[in-house]
Amino acid sequence: MNDPSESFSMPRSILITGCSSGIGASAAHILRGRNWRVFPAARKQEDVDRLSEMGFEAVRLDYEDARSIEAAAETVLKWTDGKLDAVFNNGAYAVPGALEDIPTEAMRALFEANFIGWHDLTRQLVPSMRANGAGRIVQCSSVLGFVALKYRGAYTASKFALEAYTDTLRQELAGTGIRVSLIEPGPIDTNFTENTLANFDRWIGDDGLKSSVHRATYEKRRVRMESGEPGPFKLPPEAVVKRLVHALEAKRPKARYHVTVPTTVMAVAKRVLPTGLLDRLCIWAADGEE
Repeated sequence: MNDPSESFSMPRSILITGCSSGIGASAAHILRGRNWRVFPAARKQEDVDRLSEMGFEAVRLDYEDARSIEAAAETVLKWTDGKLDAVFNNGAYAVPGALEDIPTEAMRALFEANFIGWHDLTRQLVPSMRANGAGRIVQCSSVLGFVALKYRGAYTASKFALEAYTDTLRQELAGTGIRVSLIEPGPIDTNFTENTLANFDRWIGDDGLKSSVHRATYEKRRVRMESGEPGPFKLPPEAVVKRLVHALEAKRPKARYHVTVPTTVMAVAKRVLPTGLLDRLCIWAADGEE
């Protein structure tokens, strides 16, 4: 992976969340190889222990557990003498289904994990970065952070919120030396789909499936999801990390980084198409996966 800006003789430090697998795990290993002092975080203690056995300074952090967020932030700031250079907020989940079928409790839990917890962690780290006059905050969003697809409404709503939050934060931190970026991946080869199926079973389940007017669609979608949602545009986690490296190390990081062809196509469509045509494109894209 080419260095986008410069090399650093002294290790810089970063807290990365969601490091049990996928994008977070890949980021932790690649950045350590680029002379970063990496503090990977995971929700489950067994994953924290496994990361520690690999030689990382790992911490437990569950976005749905405020105490774990506070403890992780305090620990990492202590380990860095209050000079943490960067945070990569990563790790979110989806509860698939039509919005009318999503229990309110499920929506609350999802927003806690995908948005509220991210805010909680970020605001605990900003004061130290502000005091140091520098820092990088990188948020892992999604193509579904700026276009909506049916049956993904809960996840999409949380990512739309994250995008607005991050744009606002970037404006509010202008001139402080803290740079804020969004990474917007399309389909990435991770455990996301497997976890999504588990959340469908948890929150909708057989009873919800039987009573839903969308039952036939859910059954078709499940077959595809159980096969891993194959597609020609799916990329490995390293494709996201490549953009992360630029966001962290470039002198002038971008506000947004698109990853995968679908993200680039949808970004163009969002700019040029009227709402009606964009809706038709999104419906076609969603129907094409059923």
